[in-house]
Amino acid sequence: MRSIGEMARDSGLGASALRFYDRAGVLVPAWVDPVSGYRWYAPEQLDEARLLARLRRAGMPLADIRLVLAGWSGTDTDLVRGLLQAHLRRLERGLTDARGEFSALRTLLDQRENPMTTAPRTTTARLSVPAPELAAALDAVRYAASADPALPMLGGVLFDVEGGTLHLVATDRYRMAVARIGAAGHGGPRVQVTVPVPLAEAMRALLGGDEPVGLTVEGDRVTLVAGDRQAAGQCLAHDFPDYRRLVHLPSGRQAVVEAAAFREALETGPVRSGTAREPGDASRDVSVLRVADDGTVTVCGDGDDDGSGVAVDRGFLLDAIAAADRDRLVLEFGAPTAPVAIRRTDDETTFALLMPVRLDD
Repeated sequence: MRSIGEMARDSGLGASALRFYDRAGVLVPAWVDPVSGYRWYAPEQLDEARLLARLRRAGMPLADIRLVLAGWSGTDTDLVRGLLQAHLRRLERGLTDARGEFSALRTLLDQRENPMTTAPRTTTARLSVPAPELAAALDAVRYAASADPALPMLGGVLFDVEGGTLHLVATDRYRMAVARIGAAGHGGPRVQVTVPVPLAEAMRALLGGDEPVGLTVEGDRVTLVAGDRQAAGQCLAHDFPDYRRLVHLPSGRQAVVEAAAFREALETGPVRSGTAREPGDASRDVSVLRVADDGTVTVCGDGDDDGSGVAVDRGFLLDAIAAADRDRLVLEFGAPTAPVAIRRTDDETTFALLMPVRLDD
């Protein structure tokens, strides 16, 4: 007999998935301890579990999987072959439909962009910002910038100037970091430029003093002047997405955590396996967080999650804790499918949003 942990390890299905398939009547354990409720599997069920894992990776519906497993060990395999072929046809039709939709979207994008008539940037802005605040803002967002060459418009930090406020924003689709600081000297319309990561890092290296620094935007060029030193360069030619439409702070539960203790709990606590972000990527280490009624945040083990926990990329969460640079932090949770927010207790305008992760079966 195999324990549920051994079955999970050898089959490629997580323990939570095995419990789900038990409740769904798809892969029922050979024996369940009546006292502890612990599941045990017969040796021959390993092949069934591996088959189930393959079918789920191929995206087969649960109803069809149940029939495939029922007919797998029989002598008449026509039903199994028919189900496999039908699912393959569905996938091919879905891919054909998706190609058609994306082709139409590309046509719409081409009509909107029309690079032959695109005018050069003529935006101008000059403002003064406190060096320590700009340094802290860059530190709070830089880590979230994308390194994906397929998405060059996300490979920098957005400088968004409006009135007396400067927002800094970075995102790689899976996380977003936002910081806001005061600025003086700009009385014109809203100005947005995306500073490439190397230039943002060069700017950060100049921000060691306490005096205000000058930030100038002239067309597609941005310059930071700190004393007798400066960092200047071209902005990214791509428009940054409208981050304001993406910022929806959770309105559910809040918890205040001690940053050092919470970091230790994440680094030493249980992890799960999360779905790879892109085809070919390795699975990620995922922490499942649950908030108790008293505001305590628990890092759930494999058998501890009651379905209310939120799964997040552990590395991303550790990055956000380090970037926040505070002894105490506020974690805000919505539904298990909503982003998790991490912010400082003394500053609601600087925060990070982490997208939840779907756990591997």
